[in-house]
Amino acid sequence: MKILLSGCNGAVGRMIDKLSVESEDFEIACGFDINFDDTGRYVIYNDLSQCNEEIDAVIDFSHPNALTSVLCFALDKNLPAVIGTTGLSDDQKASIVKASEKIPVFFTANMSLGVNLLLELAAKAAKVLGNSFDIEIIEKHHNKKIDAPSGTALMIADTISNSLDHQVKYEYDRHSRRMKRDRNEIGIHAVRGGTIVGEHEVMFAGRDEILTISHTALSKEVFATGAVNAAKYLIGKNAGLYSMKNMLSDE
Repeated sequence: MKILLSGCNGAVGRMIDKLSVESEDFEIACGFDINFDDTGRYVIYNDLSQCNEEIDAVIDFSHPNALTSVLCFALDKNLPAVIGTTGLSDDQKASIVKASEKIPVFFTANMSLGVNLLLELAAKAAKVLGNSFDIEIIEKHHNKKIDAPSGTALMIADTISNSLDHQVKYEYDRHSRRMKRDRNEIGIHAVRGGTIVGEHEVMFAGRDEILTISHTALSKEVFATGAVNAAKYLIGKNAGLYSMKNMLSDE
């Protein structure tokens, strides 16, 4: 499998690059990045219109500003695309859905198998406890992460919200108001510091008992591996929007 790697000089991109050196299943045909640090193994473009390499799939772990170029390239070449970039606007997410009408697109805020299991566990806990327990989500990342809260935290919140039988609102900041906690809140809190790869915890706080479900990523390799597996999964698929849930249910 030959990959165009968007964001090839980013943290996850470099990890995918490392995996490609060790793997016989895929190779990076070329890269796309504003950073031109050359690996010496493939060409890095800052303009995808110049790319003429033979490519089987696109993997994007870059910046939201690059999304339009990546989607246009994938649509023009009729290539499956894996989108792992976070911090996207609602309009950008809508453009991903629109692209999936013509090509297979794998889109998720987190490529980790463990995080996606956490989603299932959180959804089940919400159905059992959600009407009588307060729900809080705490996410922790390194001090270079730009978006907050993380896309994964929002994905967890959405999964829980869809599992409840009442409307909820997301509360990001309580310091500016003086009132007791609303039972229909899901609190979402972001911590930034050091080199934390990624930690997510869901807390269900009830009367005299607390249940927590948590996941800790110890390296970005879990995200890189997930993205490569997603690209392999998309090969030969019909146009549509795919997620880790689709991939796991098919295995």
